[in-house]
Amino acid sequence: MMWKLHKTIVLVGMMGAGKTAVGKALAQQLAVPFLDSDGEIERAAAMTIPEIFARDGEPFFRAREAQVIARLLAGVPCVLSTGGGAFVAANTRDHVHRLGVSVWLDVPLDTLWQRVRHKESRPLLKTPDPKGTLTALHVQRGPIYALADLRVAVVPRWSVDDTAAAVLTALRSRPDVVEEC
Repeated sequence: MMWKLHKTIVLVGMMGAGKTAVGKALAQQLAVPFLDSDGEIERAAAMTIPEIFARDGEPFFRAREAQVIARLLAGVPCVLSTGGGAFVAANTRDHVHRLGVSVWLDVPLDTLWQRVRHKESRPLLKTPDPKGTLTALHVQRGPIYALADLRVAVVPRWSVDDTAAAVLTALRSRPDVVEEC
Protein backbone atom coordinates (compact mmCIF):
# COMPACT_ATOMS: atom_id res chain seq x y z
CA MET A 1 0.00 0.00 0.00
CA MET A 2 1.27 3.49 -0.85
CA TRP A 3 0.68 6.52 1.36
CA LYS A 4 0.87 10.29 0.93
CA LEU A 5 1.81 12.20 4.08
CA HIS A 6 0.58 15.80 4.24
CA LYS A 7 1.70 16.73 7.76
CA THR A 8 4.31 15.56 10.22
CA ILE A 9 3.07 12.90 12.63
CA VAL A 10 4.34 13.78 16.11
CA LEU A 11 4.39 10.95 18.64
CA VAL A 12 3.96 12.14 22.23
CA GLY A 13 3.74 10.40 25.57
CA MET A 14 5.68 9.33 28.62
CA MET A 15 9.26 8.13 28.62
CA GLY A 16 9.17 4.45 27.80
CA ALA A 17 5.98 4.72 25.74
CA GLY A 18 7.84 3.44 22.68
CA LYS A 19 7.74 6.65 20.66
CA THR A 20 11.08 6.01 18.96
CA ALA A 21 10.55 2.32 18.20
CA VAL A 22 6.95 2.82 17.06
CA GLY A 23 7.95 5.93 15.10
CA LYS A 24 10.59 4.02 13.16
CA ALA A 25 8.13 1.21 12.36
CA LEU A 26 5.41 3.69 11.35
CA ALA A 27 7.79 5.67 9.14
CA GLN A 28 8.81 2.43 7.43
CA GLN A 29 5.15 1.48 6.83
CA LEU A 30 4.47 4.93 5.35
CA ALA A 31 7.81 5.07 3.47
CA VAL A 32 8.62 8.50 4.96
CA PRO A 33 11.56 9.81 6.98
CA PHE A 34 11.79 9.22 10.72
CA LEU A 35 13.27 11.83 13.05
CA ASP A 36 13.79 11.78 16.80
CA SER A 37 13.86 15.16 18.54
CA ASP A 38 16.19 13.90 21.29
CA GLY A 39 18.60 12.56 18.67
CA GLU A 40 18.50 15.87 16.81
CA ILE A 41 19.20 17.78 20.05
CA GLU A 42 22.12 15.48 20.90
CA ARG A 43 23.54 15.89 17.41
CA ALA A 44 23.28 19.69 17.53
CA ALA A 45 24.79 19.91 21.02
CA ALA A 46 27.37 17.15 20.51
CA MET A 47 26.27 15.91 23.97
CA THR A 48 23.82 13.35 25.32
CA ILE A 49 20.54 14.40 26.91
CA PRO A 50 21.78 13.40 30.40
CA GLU A 51 24.95 15.48 29.83
CA ILE A 52 22.87 18.51 28.76
CA PHE A 53 20.64 18.13 31.85
CA ALA A 54 23.71 17.82 34.12
CA ARG A 55 25.58 20.77 32.62
CA ASP A 56 22.79 23.20 31.73
CA GLY A 57 19.67 22.04 33.59
CA GLU A 58 16.17 21.15 32.48
CA PRO A 59 14.97 24.71 31.58
CA PHE A 60 17.88 25.13 29.12
CA PHE A 61 17.18 21.70 27.63
CA ARG A 62 13.44 22.43 27.24
CA ALA A 63 14.17 25.70 25.41
CA ARG A 64 16.49 23.91 22.94
CA GLU A 65 13.96 21.11 22.56
CA ALA A 66 11.21 23.59 21.58
CA GLN A 67 13.50 25.20 19.00
CA VAL A 68 14.49 21.87 17.46
CA ILE A 69 10.89 20.63 17.25
CA ALA A 70 9.76 23.90 15.62
CA ARG A 71 12.54 23.52 13.04
CA LEU A 72 11.64 19.90 12.32
CA LEU A 73 7.94 20.71 11.95
CA ALA A 74 8.83 23.31 9.32
CA GLY A 75 10.58 20.65 7.25
CA VAL A 76 9.38 17.83 5.02
CA PRO A 77 6.48 15.82 6.51
CA CYS A 78 7.82 12.86 8.47
CA VAL A 79 7.24 10.81 11.60
CA LEU A 80 8.72 12.64 14.59
CA SER A 81 9.33 11.09 17.98
CA THR A 82 9.56 13.59 20.86
CA GLY A 83 10.89 13.46 24.39
CA GLY A 84 8.39 12.79 27.16
CA GLY A 85 8.32 16.41 28.33
CA ALA A 86 8.21 18.10 24.93
CA PHE A 87 4.42 18.24 24.56
CA VAL A 88 4.09 19.72 28.07
CA ALA A 89 5.38 23.06 26.75
CA ALA A 90 2.45 25.16 25.48
CA ASN A 91 4.48 26.71 22.65
CA THR A 92 5.53 23.27 21.40
CA ARG A 93 1.93 21.99 21.58
CA ASP A 94 0.85 25.04 19.57
CA HIS A 95 3.48 24.39 16.88
CA VAL A 96 2.48 20.74 16.68
CA HIS A 97 -1.24 21.54 16.41
CA ARG A 98 -0.64 24.11 13.67
CA LEU A 99 1.92 22.25 11.58
CA GLY A 100 1.46 18.55 12.33
CA VAL A 101 -0.74 16.05 14.09
CA SER A 102 -0.02 14.77 17.59
CA VAL A 103 -0.56 11.13 18.51
CA TRP A 104 -0.47 10.19 22.19
CA LEU A 105 0.88 6.71 22.89
CA ASP A 106 -1.03 6.09 26.11
CA VAL A 107 0.78 3.29 27.94
CA PRO A 108 -0.21 1.95 31.39
CA LEU A 109 2.05 3.10 34.24
CA ASP A 110 3.10 -0.44 35.19
CA THR A 111 4.28 -1.09 31.64
CA LEU A 112 6.21 2.20 31.58
CA TRP A 113 7.94 1.29 34.84
CA GLN A 114 8.93 -2.14 33.50
CA ARG A 115 10.44 -0.46 30.43
CA VAL A 116 12.40 2.34 32.15
CA ARG A 117 13.35 1.06 35.58
CA HIS A 118 16.80 -0.20 34.57
CA LYS A 119 17.65 2.61 32.14
CA GLU A 120 20.44 4.97 33.16
CA SER A 121 19.55 7.39 30.33
CA ARG A 122 16.50 8.91 32.07
CA PRO A 123 17.72 12.05 33.89
CA LEU A 124 14.31 12.81 35.42
CA LEU A 125 14.36 9.44 37.17
CA LYS A 126 17.68 10.02 38.94
CA THR A 127 15.88 10.52 42.25
CA PRO A 128 15.74 8.58 45.55
CA ASP A 129 12.32 7.20 44.45
CA PRO A 130 12.32 6.78 40.66
CA LYS A 131 9.02 4.86 40.59
CA GLY A 132 7.38 7.61 42.65
CA THR A 133 8.82 10.21 40.29
CA LEU A 134 7.53 8.32 37.24
CA THR A 135 4.11 8.00 38.88
CA ALA A 136 3.99 11.74 39.63
CA LEU A 137 5.01 12.59 36.05
CA HIS A 138 2.36 10.20 34.73
CA VAL A 139 -0.33 11.90 36.82
CA GLN A 140 0.86 15.44 35.94
CA ARG A 141 1.31 14.86 32.23
CA GLY A 142 -1.72 12.67 31.50
CA PRO A 143 -4.15 15.61 31.16
CA ILE A 144 -1.68 17.42 28.91
CA TYR A 145 -1.11 14.40 26.67
CA ALA A 146 -4.91 14.11 26.45
CA LEU A 147 -4.79 17.37 24.45
CA ALA A 148 -3.17 15.44 21.58
CA ASP A 149 -5.07 15.23 18.30
CA LEU A 150 -5.27 11.43 18.49
CA ARG A 151 -4.87 8.88 21.29
CA VAL A 152 -3.77 5.28 20.91
CA ALA A 153 -4.28 3.19 24.05
CA VAL A 154 -1.30 0.84 23.92
CA VAL A 155 -1.93 -2.74 25.02
CA PRO A 156 1.08 -4.08 26.97
CA ARG A 157 1.25 -7.36 25.00
CA TRP A 158 1.40 -5.54 21.64
CA SER A 159 4.59 -5.64 19.61
CA VAL A 160 6.12 -2.50 18.14
CA ASP A 161 4.52 -3.37 14.78
CA ASP A 162 1.12 -3.91 16.42
CA THR A 163 1.34 -0.47 18.00
CA ALA A 164 2.46 1.14 14.74
CA ALA A 165 -0.51 -0.50 13.00
CA ALA A 166 -2.86 0.91 15.66
CA VAL A 167 -1.38 4.38 15.11
CA LEU A 168 -1.86 4.05 11.36
CA THR A 169 -5.48 2.97 11.91
CA ALA A 170 -6.07 6.08 14.03
CA LEU A 171 -4.37 8.27 11.40
CA ARG A 172 -6.59 6.94 8.62
CA SER A 173 -9.42 8.98 10.18
CA ARG A 174 -7.43 12.08 9.24
CA PRO A 175 -7.21 12.47 5.42
CA ASP A 176 -5.67 15.92 6.03
CA VAL A 177 -2.65 14.05 7.46
CA VAL A 178 -2.30 10.81 5.51
CA GLU A 179 -4.10 9.22 2.57
CA GLU A 180 -3.75 6.12 0.48
CA CYS A 181 -2.46 6.64 -3.04
